[in-house]
Amino acid sequence: MDKLGYKFKDSKILNRALTHSSAGKENYERLEFLGDGILDFVVGDYLFRHSKDDEGHLTVLRSHFVSENNLCKIFDELQIEKKVIVGKSYKGALSKAIKADIVEAIIAGIYLDGGIENAVKFIEEHFELDTFNKVKDDNYKSRLQELVQAGFKCKMSYVTEREGDGFKSTFFMDEDEIASGEGLSKIEAEQNCAKNCIHKLFKVDEC
Repeated sequence: MDKLGYKFKDSKILNRALTHSSAGKENYERLEFLGDGILDFVVGDYLFRHSKDDEGHLTVLRSHFVSENNLCKIFDELQIEKKVIVGKSYKGALSKAIKADIVEAIIAGIYLDGGIENAVKFIEEHFELDTFNKVKDDNYKSRLQELVQAGFKCKMSYVTEREGDGFKSTFFMDEDEIASGEGLSKIEAEQNCAKNCIHKLFKVDEC
């Protein structure tokens, strides 16, 4: 566990952070809940203090750092998969969602074991928050989903149809039409649609 950069005084906290619900009641789920809140706060605080961007772009930046994809990448970099405890009922490789939850549980574990200073240090180092100026994610569909899920409670859907030599895609939140986009392929149309939605909803030109 050297790659964590933190040595737990109470090993039981770390073991719990690495224990899936299939292995028993003493698992990471409550820790993950706490870690999610700590991560959101620390990333938001860092960006507020270091970036001059407006609220919309700060939201996009935070969404990048706390996204499931980024958490999964950090999990893999920590090389802790073999340390994860699962029950006999769990089959197959660990999902991206589980990997992300475990990273959040570890953050909470560090906070409980060593205080907020150590949790902040872990997040700033492993999440590489100082690279925020380099963040550019052209997977607009993924980014839009994360942003909407973080700020709204609604059903999201795309309606994509052939139009002329290409496709036109329209994004809906519940029954409300938000924006449309066009492209030569269905995928391109939906990505352009999502990009337009991000701009309309969050006043951000680039993600």
